[in-house]
Amino acid sequence: MSNVTGLYPSVRVDAAGSGVVSQAGGLILTDTVRVSGLGAGLSDALSPWRKPFAMHDPGKILTDLGLSLATGGDCLADVDRLRAQPQVYGRVPSDPTVSRLITTLSTIKPAKALAAINTARAAARAHVWAAAGEHSPLHGVSKGAPLVVDLDATLLISHSDKEDARPTWKKGYGFHPLAAFVDHGGEGTGEPLAVLLRPGNAGSNTAADHIQVTKDALQQLPKGYRSGRKVMIRTDSAGGTHDYLDWLTHPRRNLAYSVGFPLHGAVEAVLPRVPKTAWTRAYNSDGIERDGAWVADITGMLDLSSWPAGMRLIVRKEVPHVGAQLRITDVDGMRYTALATNQETGQLADLEVRHRLRARCEDRIRNAKDTGLGNLPLHAFAANTLWCHLVMLAAELMVWAQMLGLHATKARRWEPKKMRYTVLATNQDHGQLADLEVRHRLRARCEDRIRNAKDTGLANLPLHSFAANTLWCHLVMLAAELMAWAQMLGLHGTKARRWEPKKLRARIFEIAGKTSRHARRLTVHLAARAPDTPLLIKALTRIRALDPP
Repeated sequence: MSNVTGLYPSVRVDAAGSGVVSQAGGLILTDTVRVSGLGAGLSDALSPWRKPFAMHDPGKILTDLGLSLATGGDCLADVDRLRAQPQVYGRVPSDPTVSRLITTLSTIKPAKALAAINTARAAARAHVWAAAGEHSPLHGVSKGAPLVVDLDATLLISHSDKEDARPTWKKGYGFHPLAAFVDHGGEGTGEPLAVLLRPGNAGSNTAADHIQVTKDALQQLPKGYRSGRKVMIRTDSAGGTHDYLDWLTHPRRNLAYSVGFPLHGAVEAVLPRVPKTAWTRAYNSDGIERDGAWVADITGMLDLSSWPAGMRLIVRKEVPHVGAQLRITDVDGMRYTALATNQETGQLADLEVRHRLRARCEDRIRNAKDTGLGNLPLHAFAANTLWCHLVMLAAELMVWAQMLGLHATKARRWEPKKMRYTVLATNQDHGQLADLEVRHRLRARCEDRIRNAKDTGLANLPLHSFAANTLWCHLVMLAAELMAWAQMLGLHGTKARRWEPKKLRARIFEIAGKTSRHARRLTVHLAARAPDTPLLIKALTRIRALDPP
C-alpha cells in the first residue's frame, strides 16, 4: 500500500485470486436446504417432470432459483451468481436449462406442479418448526395466544404487457396478488404461506379470493393447526365480508379472526352515542397505555344478527397525528377505526393491539418485493404464478435459517436486505415532429432514475428533522453520482454501462478478493471465477489511467 495523501489507500489489483468465495455467507442457506429436507422433498415431488437422461434435477434447479432470489437476484438469469461459486452451490444449470424447466412446469399440468411444490414446502416447514423447538411460531400457542396468519394484498406494477396484467385501482397497470404470512411475533420476522396472483383489476374484498388463500395457507401449517381457535386469521377491512367470516367460523374450521370493519351505516350512527364510561385507554405495541387513544366495545349497541354468532365489534378513537386527514365518518375531531373479532377473552386494549400488529404484514410484503416479488419477469400468467412460489421459497429459506441458526441474536429480526449486505412543450426549432415527440417520451427514463434513487436510500428518510433528511437526500445523490461516474469512466462500451444500482451491487461490488502484501505493496486478488471480474479489472484500469484534479 502506497503512502498517499488521498482519502483512501491505493492498492494494486489483479485477477489472480483463487480459492475465493464471494458469498460464503450463502452456506447458511444451503445448510438450511439440507436440514429442512426441502431439497430432497422438491426432488421427489418434481420427479414426474424430470426428463429421461436429464443431467439436472428439477428440485435442485428450483432450489437454485430460490437461493438466487434470497441472495439478491430478481430474474432467472441472476442464477449465474450461484454458477460462479460451485464450492458453495454445486453444479448450477445453464440459463437455457432453467428457462426450459420454468416453461415445462408452467405449461404441462401447472396446477399439479404447484401442488407438488407446496407439498414439499409444507413438509419442510413442519420439520423446521419441530426442530426449532421454543423458537418455533408454534411455541406457546393457545386459544388465548393463537398462531396468527395475516392476509393482505399489494399492487405490482408491470412495465410491459404481460398476460392478465390489468389497470389497477390506483391508476397503475399490473397485478394485484393476495398473500398470507405467518407472524413470528416481536421476536422474529415472518414467513409466507400462500400467494394468489390476480389481475390488477381484482377486487380488494373478494371473499372467494380470501377463502382460497386461507385454504392454501392452512394447508401449509402442520397437522393439528389447520382449524380451531388456536389459529387466528387477521386481515384489514377487505376481509370484513359476510361470506368470508361465515367460512372462517364454519363448525368444521371454527377459526379465530380479527378483521378490520368499515365505519359506515349503523356503526357510524352509534359512534356519537358511545358513553364516556365505555372508553378505556388503548395500549401501544409494548403493552403500555397510549396517550390520546381509547377503545370501546360497541357490540351491544348494534344489531349483528346477520353476522356470525359470537362476533364482537371494537372501536378505537385517537387524536389524529400531525398531518393526518380526518374522514367523513370521524366525529369530535377524533380518528376512528373498528375491528371485528370472535376472541372471547382478553382486555379490549390487548385485543385491539393484537389486531393493529397486522402492520407487520406490510413488512413481510415489502421484504417479499425485495426478494423478487416486485418484478414479475415472465410473460405468461402461469409462469409468473410459479415465480411467486419461488419468491416464497426464497423467503422461507431465509426465515428458517434465522429461526434455526440465528435465534437469540439481533440477526433473528433482520430483513432480507440487511441479511444480504448488511403533456409536450419544446423550444427545439429543428427536427422532425416524430423525432421530437420520441425525444420527449424518452423522459420515461427519469422514472427509472427515481426508482434507482429509491433503491439507493431515497425510499427511506431515516432522520427526524427536515434539514437532516434534506442532507440525507444529498447523500443519496452522492451515492448515485459515484455509481454513474464509475460507469461513465470505467464501464463505457460494456454491458455494465447501463446496469442499474441493484445489478451493479450484485455483479460488480460483491466480487470477492483476497489480499496479500509483498514489497510493502498491498494487492487484492479478485476472484478468478467471478463472471464479471474482467469487467471490474477493465474499469479499474481505465479509471486509474486518469489524473485527479
